[in-house]
Amino acid sequence: MKFLVILIVSIVIFILAVKYLEQTSIFYPEKEITDRPNDIGLEYEDIYFKTEDGILINGWFIKNLTAESTLLFFHGNAGNISHRLHKINLFHNLGLNVFIVDYRGYGKSDGRPTEEGLYKDARAAYDYLLTRHDIQKDKIIAYGASLGGVAAIDLATHRDLVALIVDSSFSTAKDIAKQVYPFVPSILISTKMDSQAKVKTIEIPKLFLHSRDDEVVPFELGRKLFDAAVKPKEFVEIKGGHNTSYEESEEILSKTIFRFLTGQELL
Repeated sequence: MKFLVILIVSIVIFILAVKYLEQTSIFYPEKEITDRPNDIGLEYEDIYFKTEDGILINGWFIKNLTAESTLLFFHGNAGNISHRLHKINLFHNLGLNVFIVDYRGYGKSDGRPTEEGLYKDARAAYDYLLTRHDIQKDKIIAYGASLGGVAAIDLATHRDLVALIVDSSFSTAKDIAKQVYPFVPSILISTKMDSQAKVKTIEIPKLFLHSRDDEVVPFELGRKLFDAAVKPKEFVEIKGGHNTSYEESEEILSKTIFRFLTGQELL
């Protein structure tokens, strides 16, 4: 009997530990805004809007006066929008309006991050863009990096986008959990983030980017996501680590994204 009690208690503790790891491993929000677009010479609007469940979300809109398309930018699971100035500048230099948002619990956004909240935040960001009179509403592109790919793919199943760019993302939460915590049975993982199933229904042009050197999201999970997608689709291999590929592969990223969006080569 004593052994049985110890076993049951041990199992309960293990399950609770798994749930704690699950909650703390997905989202790494930071509240402090350290830098702003005007620090690199870009004018921007500090935007606030509400989600369907009443959470106040913060984002930056960086207008490009020559832009025809607007890029809705969903960042990865750590930090906040103030840590993405390099990419913002890259997209701005490609002739795009850029709207980058912080998920609930990140930066100046209210609330606490959750999977369902991530999807609501993405839909609210898109709906905000529809209220603007200075963009072409039929030319909104979603770009998602890592965790942001999960948000971008889900958004593409609920809203009309002209194109989707998925950078260094993964197939499902269970797949990524197997890589990080191989000792944890998949049945204990409640987070779905099933981009693999959702991407099968998205018929707009899709560009997938991933590096073999990615030490956080394995290359094979990026390929698995791409393989599940229906055409039209394209996969481009980049270089560098998970958090450095945007610098190490800046030239190929610029040329690839420009060609994907315009059908022309970047001079």
